[in-house]
Amino acid sequence: METKRTKGTKKRKATKVLFAVIYTLLQFTWGIVQNVIGGILFALLGRGKAEIYRGALVRRWNLSGSMTLGMFILMDRGHGEDVLAHEWGHTVQSVILGPLYLVVVGIPSLTWAGLPYFERYRRRKNRSYYWLYCEAWATRIGNRPGTTAATGDRRGGKTEKPIKNRFTA
Repeated sequence: METKRTKGTKKRKATKVLFAVIYTLLQFTWGIVQNVIGGILFALLGRGKAEIYRGALVRRWNLSGSMTLGMFILMDRGHGEDVLAHEWGHTVQSVILGPLYLVVVGIPSLTWAGLPYFERYRRRKNRSYYWLYCEAWATRIGNRPGTTAATGDRRGGKTEKPIKNRFTA
């Protein structure tokens, strides 16, 4: 006999599966360019077992900083789940922007993170890395109520906790 609780659990699981299918379909149609590039980098540079976080594929890497292309997230080993939620926000931007993602988010983000001029600018103006429009937007998406991982390291400290699969957990 099905109870209200059992029906609710089945409905949540069905919703998660539907989200996963739509998310993946959009990533590999509308966002194909960044997913091809991300998949290649994920395969070549990622280390360890790939895990799933809210539908995105995640691997740690030995390079400094974290990066997202399409549904592929490469995480700095020292970054915690707060950065992971932010990076997941970039995967949603990929779905929203499709072929415009690299121009609207990818290039500005890479430039903001990697050029010494902007590092000096952030220090001089006392600006956070997350001040740039595309970074602030990704953080808002990743941390919106109902999607934030409640058990993550909120201080952004060093953690290597396993990433839980948000579709089956």
